[in-house]
Amino acid sequence: MRSPDLEAILLVGGQGTRLRPLTLRTPKPLLPTAGVPFLAHQLAKARAHGVRRVVFATSYRASMFTEVFGDGSDLGLEIVYMTEETPLGTGGAIRNAAAALTCPPESPVLVLNGDILSGHDIAAQVGLHVSRGAAVTLHLTEVADASRFGCVPTGADGRVTAFLEKMANPVTNRINAGCYVFQRSVIDTIPAGQVVSVERETFPSLIEAGELVLGFADSSYWLDVGTPAAFVQGSADLVLGRLDSPALPGPAGEFLLMDGAVVSPEAKVTGGTVVGRRATVEAGASVRGSVLADDCVVASGATVVDSVVGTGARVAAGAVLRQVVVGDEAQIGPGNELMSGVRVWPGVRLPECSVRFSSDV
Repeated sequence: MRSPDLEAILLVGGQGTRLRPLTLRTPKPLLPTAGVPFLAHQLAKARAHGVRRVVFATSYRASMFTEVFGDGSDLGLEIVYMTEETPLGTGGAIRNAAAALTCPPESPVLVLNGDILSGHDIAAQVGLHVSRGAAVTLHLTEVADASRFGCVPTGADGRVTAFLEKMANPVTNRINAGCYVFQRSVIDTIPAGQVVSVERETFPSLIEAGELVLGFADSSYWLDVGTPAAFVQGSADLVLGRLDSPALPGPAGEFLLMDGAVVSPEAKVTGGTVVGRRATVEAGASVRGSVLADDCVVASGATVVDSVVGTGARVAAGAVLRQVVVGDEAQIGPGNELMSGVRVWPGVRLPECSVRFSSDV
């Protein structure tokens, strides 16, 4: 299903603090994910569903987005950039970016968060919004445990009735999935130049005023990649084909090898692993469900599971990483066994040892 050509706002201003050290040099939406910058997957999907013009709402390291995507012509899109001098919150960022929109007040505008992987049907969400004449239509996803999120109850007709904060016993398992369709005229009512939250201010105010705020609920693939574990999972799911992406630079399978990657026939690489450009996996090494960045080395006999190994980093022979983030140019010496959330900062060198680490290094 494809909607008519429409404009989108892509919110990419966050600093990605939960993903440090991966985001010390690179904004979260540009992190290599299944072989390409994360946003490439979102942009390819948006284009497949009718988006032809995208306004990037940027803040942190804003110039890097232009360097990567330019004017968007390589993707079949027109991309323009609006930068916040100071963070304005979700609503303020949307209002700031709207200055670059070209559509009239009665047009729908798609708003995407730059840290979400989703398999839902964008065109169907836009179609529902237009057919019902809604002010805003939100994508709602179903989760097993909504107590960790704010939940969004709806009536039988799909109308959103409230935005509820985290609670021990949620009234619904549906949560805000971070993809919105706004009527352009509604965006223009958000105060300009002010810090505004759509979740805490804009949406509740619209409901209170009697405006039609709809929920587009489904149970398709959805993942917020805001943590290292989720980032690794998202990349692996794309490589394995659990979520289709037109931007995937190769066929889905157990692994994805980028240009110049060298994997020994005696190594074992599985679970949706990405082996970056010029990266090396030596004989006897085992890598599962991980992201190996460009120019890194996993030496003979090393084990890497559900982890990220940064650009130019080296994992020595016999070292073991499980659910670990290794920063750029870091070196993990022989005998190190790093587990469960360890983060090794860029350039750190861990000498040979047999101590198990379980906190940031």
